[in-house]
Amino acid sequence: MADKETKTVDFKKLKKTVEVGVRMQDNVINATPYFLEENKKQALGERRVGLGVMGLHDLLIYCETEYGSPEGNRLVDQVFETIATTAYRTSIDLATEKGSFPFLNGETREDTNRLRQAFIETGFMKKMPEDVRQSILENGIRNSHLLTVAPTGSTGTMVGVSTGLEPYFSFSYFRSGRLGKFIEVKADIVQEYLDQHPEADADNLPNWFVSSMELAPEAHADVQCVIQRWIDSSISKTVNAPKGYSVEQVEKVYERLYRGGAKGGTVYVDGSRDSQVLTLKAEENTNEQLSMFEDKPKQHVVLVDTITDLRSTDVTIGSEVGNTCPVCRKGKVEEMGGCNTCTNCGAQLKCGL
Repeated sequence: MADKETKTVDFKKLKKTVEVGVRMQDNVINATPYFLEENKKQALGERRVGLGVMGLHDLLIYCETEYGSPEGNRLVDQVFETIATTAYRTSIDLATEKGSFPFLNGETREDTNRLRQAFIETGFMKKMPEDVRQSILENGIRNSHLLTVAPTGSTGTMVGVSTGLEPYFSFSYFRSGRLGKFIEVKADIVQEYLDQHPEADADNLPNWFVSSMELAPEAHADVQCVIQRWIDSSISKTVNAPKGYSVEQVEKVYERLYRGGAKGGTVYVDGSRDSQVLTLKAEENTNEQLSMFEDKPKQHVVLVDTITDLRSTDVTIGSEVGNTCPVCRKGKVEEMGGCNTCTNCGAQLKCGL
């Protein structure tokens, strides 16, 4: 959605994509095989969909705008307002073609009007433009919910963009291979920038190449709240905090999220778990990071590749209950608190939520 020549967002393309996306997802509801009658009744009754994004940080970088800055938040607000209003207008158009979601229809016209009035009086709908709210009163709406932001960890990584609405954790990291050597890998968007700007210093990139751990936790929270204003469901976002962050500081971040209108939030303090996939340096990280916002060279991230040759064994490596942990290769995977967790290293491998 970025116009790389003008360094702006192609809002026309964005609107068209949202329109197609909403119609496609609405069709999926009918195409889905439902194995339980209760599920079918609920899905067809509310026709809930969840259009989301990935590559948000890439978009900001192409627009030469810093993630988490006031300017960045204004652009993010404009992008998500466009997504939300376009999605709702498309769903209203679909309602005129195919009818509203059944749970919005009463037995009488009076009942239907009452349900529609209650729908537009919800907290989220009060923020919508008046023409959208009035159109729902007149024509109904096809879907009860339209928007969310999923993590897109697998798909985002597969196509080489930032995942979900998250900033890049790092633009340069080291990957340990089977021979134990650390190989430096740069994010695609950084390599693209360096190819286009041979004079650029890879260790001193422009400010819009800010990474997750270089952002203050408050900046993370504020971006989430800006986006939540235009998302009718929940969103996936991690507020990264530096090592040494206190319980009281974490509490203040959650309060900031609550006051900002977030439906939920996750605060992760670096080093708070015995085992974590991403760390800031190739060697073991023992330094306190509370001074991380001072000017200093950007650090690298280590993504440990734990794949080994297991063809000679009958051990099942995986994230399912009963498997051997793919991280430490020692513990068994058990369900703990809703997450498939390794009994040895504590790695959370799969979340049932």
